[in-house]
Amino acid sequence: MLCIAFSIKSFKNFLLKYLCFIFTTACMGGVCFLITFSFGKIELNNGSLTYALPLPMWCIMLLVSVSAYFILQVIKSAKRKNILNDFFYNAQIKNKGKKMKRFIESEFIPYAVLNGNNDEGKFTSYYEATINASFEKNSKYKYPIYGKPNDLVETNLKDFDDKLPNVRLVGLVKEGKFIPYFDREYIEKNGIDAPILMWGDDLVDIHFMQIQGSAVAKMNDGSEVRIGFADSNGKKFRGIGSVLLEKGLLKPGEVSMPKIRSWLKTNKGKAQKEMAENKRFIFHRIIEADGPIGAMGVSLTAGRSLAVDNAIVPLGVMMWLDTYSPDNDDIEKIVFAQDIGSAIKGVVRGDYFWGHGEDALLDAGRMNSKGKYFILAPKYSALEVN
Repeated sequence: MLCIAFSIKSFKNFLLKYLCFIFTTACMGGVCFLITFSFGKIELNNGSLTYALPLPMWCIMLLVSVSAYFILQVIKSAKRKNILNDFFYNAQIKNKGKKMKRFIESEFIPYAVLNGNNDEGKFTSYYEATINASFEKNSKYKYPIYGKPNDLVETNLKDFDDKLPNVRLVGLVKEGKFIPYFDREYIEKNGIDAPILMWGDDLVDIHFMQIQGSAVAKMNDGSEVRIGFADSNGKKFRGIGSVLLEKGLLKPGEVSMPKIRSWLKTNKGKAQKEMAENKRFIFHRIIEADGPIGAMGVSLTAGRSLAVDNAIVPLGVMMWLDTYSPDNDDIEKIVFAQDIGSAIKGVVRGDYFWGHGEDALLDAGRMNSKGKYFILAPKYSALEVN
């Protein structure tokens, strides 16, 4: 494991304070190597910075509001106002990126992240789904959308013995024994002891909502309700695309999210059986937020939030992403590591949040790109590199 250690001397603004706090409380694990880079090599451009920093302020403010120690010890009260004012001044959209470009180039150092000698990895994308739903069950809205089950129990092996791995397990207790929780097929056929948040009209759309982790529910009364991730049944995820490909139901080159969804909706008689191959089941909760809630507990921002393997990259860090879209357009911009995913594992591995709706689906569902990223760390830190 490669740890990051800091000797913090001083900070000129709130962003530097926040990012140094993130780094000092995290490690970068696995076979991760950091190489010092220069901004000239990553072509930091004005346009990519215009909307880079105002958006994740909710993430920053959340950390500040919930941590009295952070406020009192890390940000001294006499300096707090100046730090905040300086940050907001630099982060204003009116700067059109020029001042922010100078600010980042003068205050940060980019570090290339490598897996051994390889700086390239895989970048996919996800989006916020849409479903149709009702709070009342009827002949049209008949598929339950469950909240966290009442009988779901979680534990961690390390709680019993420090020598055991730090692994979270979920299940239920039956006849005095802790056993795995029910799989997708059982839940959909038999129901479970869980609150029903609402009823959906399409099992395929609900399945896609579970894959993405969140959705906007368009209610039958015309209102909209945002649904977020609450928990899972603890089963391993298996992509429906790989299931259809393995069984010859889709041909190589056809395994994109739009084509998978089209096949499932066209073949509804077979769809439920094939979707049951993914034994993982997601439980949801109703949230009030401007966007889907990521692993950091804050709203994700389209084009600025990235899901990472948090065993490698600490959540909250600022990064420069260098990859390309499904249409081969360059994606070169600042993003923030704000989310995780069961399929997002590896040193150079990211899942780019595309946004909400059908347009986002078309792009997110086709993205499978090579790329690289750079961690942007404050200069006021002594970052260990290889």
